[in-house]
Amino acid sequence: MRRIFAVLATAAVALAGCSGGTSSSSSAREVTLVTHDSFAVLPEVLEEFQKSSGITVKQLASGDAGELTNKLVLTKSNPIGDVAFGVDSTFASRALSEGVFAEYASPEASKGAQRYQADDTNRLHAVDVGDVCLNIDPTKLGGDEPKSYEDLVDPRFKDMLVVENPATSSPGLAFLLGTIAKFGEDGWQEYWGKLKANGVKVVSGWEEAYNQEFSATKGDRPIVVSYASSPSAEEGRTKAVLDTCYRQVEYAGVLSGAKNPDDARKVLDFLLGEKFQAQVPEQMYVYPSREGVALPESWAKDAPLPQNPQTLPADKVKDNREAWVEQWRKLVQG
Repeated sequence: MRRIFAVLATAAVALAGCSGGTSSSSSAREVTLVTHDSFAVLPEVLEEFQKSSGITVKQLASGDAGELTNKLVLTKSNPIGDVAFGVDSTFASRALSEGVFAEYASPEASKGAQRYQADDTNRLHAVDVGDVCLNIDPTKLGGDEPKSYEDLVDPRFKDMLVVENPATSSPGLAFLLGTIAKFGEDGWQEYWGKLKANGVKVVSGWEEAYNQEFSATKGDRPIVVSYASSPSAEEGRTKAVLDTCYRQVEYAGVLSGAKNPDDARKVLDFLLGEKFQAQVPEQMYVYPSREGVALPESWAKDAPLPQNPQTLPADKVKDNREAWVEQWRKLVQG
């Protein structure tokens, strides 16, 4: 999942052990945390955990949610870490069916994470929620703003929309799933045919869509697929279209075959704990899974959590994801 500017925060965080090589004195309590590229944590929060637990956390960034999931599946017989964060709800079913994660019922999960559980096996725990929605540039649109999926096929918005490829991008896949949830398995292809006819532009990922094509940054397209939380970073210059949201949850879990499973469980507890959860909004621009965590004041106005997002059952996504993406590819890119 590509976060708004979170990668900048990540660059500023020096997770212990990121530079490679570890000393023999620390390796016994070292946990490798495999993440997507936009993982971020306040240095002082991580340092406090490391000091109190005696665990050294080594981060291994592994691309976006799709790339991360692929790497975890391909290396499941010889896992590249002990615990992983960043497999989201669009890819969770694949990771679970491939046996990537081990069972562990974190005592912190009952504080809210269970609301978003992927299944009842306690292999994945929800860390955050980041609904994928259309974002618009009101200044560029001049007051004529789309308010729904249906508006996007109106000729007045021709050549204005940029989306991410669902085959290569987590938000792109979430947006596709949102249209399937909205228009049904018998209607989504017709809808995408209309989007294509109305000049939708497809790019590989969020970074390109938002930071290069979106008119609020460098581009000339005033409608982009991003996140409900994105406007919180734009100081009121952009809006999320809340009727076009698809709920996306990011999970963490202990990897099957982890070299240090006991300490990996403690790291997972840390990710679900109050101190880590409290800094999630401003560090990763998403909503914490833990109940009772206060959001920054600006979020109430610019980035409220959508109340009625589109969703699809995990088993339906698992059974149809690859076929849907292939149908989309033939229809939109063929």
